[in-house]
Amino acid sequence: MEVASLTAFQRQPERFFEWLRPLAHHMLTAEPNAAHLALAEAERKGKVQAIITQNIDGLHQRAGSRHVLEVHGTLSTMTCMGCYQQYASDPFVPDYLEHGTIPRCPACGQILKPDAILFEEQLPATTWVAARQQASRCDLMIVLGSSLMVMPVAGLPLKAVENGARLIIINKTATYLDERADAVLHADVAEIVPALTRELTS
Repeated sequence: MEVASLTAFQRQPERFFEWLRPLAHHMLTAEPNAAHLALAEAERKGKVQAIITQNIDGLHQRAGSRHVLEVHGTLSTMTCMGCYQQYASDPFVPDYLEHGTIPRCPACGQILKPDAILFEEQLPATTWVAARQQASRCDLMIVLGSSLMVMPVAGLPLKAVENGARLIIINKTATYLDERADAVLHADVAEIVPALTRELTS
């Protein structure tokens, strides 16, 4: 809350960008793992209709997934706090990661805020509506690597179950929905998901 809230960003953007820099470096230089790649392949074969993610790293898209709902926003774009113009992050990233240069709007000079959702911000409305629709009409939801503790997104699997969907949870620790799930695997998603998607697509 001290650095990753909207209030903190507005008051001390320099502190926010200093805090974000090592995290952004890690996320923006990471590569998709076996789970990301397997989900993309399952989507290509028509077995995955949508991926609802709380991650902001863009790894699903880099793996090849097309229908990705980023309910907590993304680091791939930024919006000007002055004129609200949106920009792709790529041109600003190298100087920021290497020198800590805070990105500024080419049009008005104000600071650009990454489009990741901070504390005190609402979820992106269109994306959230689409995620709720997917949860309401799916016949199977697979929860991957989530403790299901961050609301309101953690309520989507329950919505799916209440609408008759089957539920599989793959997470290293227990979740509040384990008892309602059809299957629970306390394991590494990068090991389990490729095998699971092979079964789904065979």
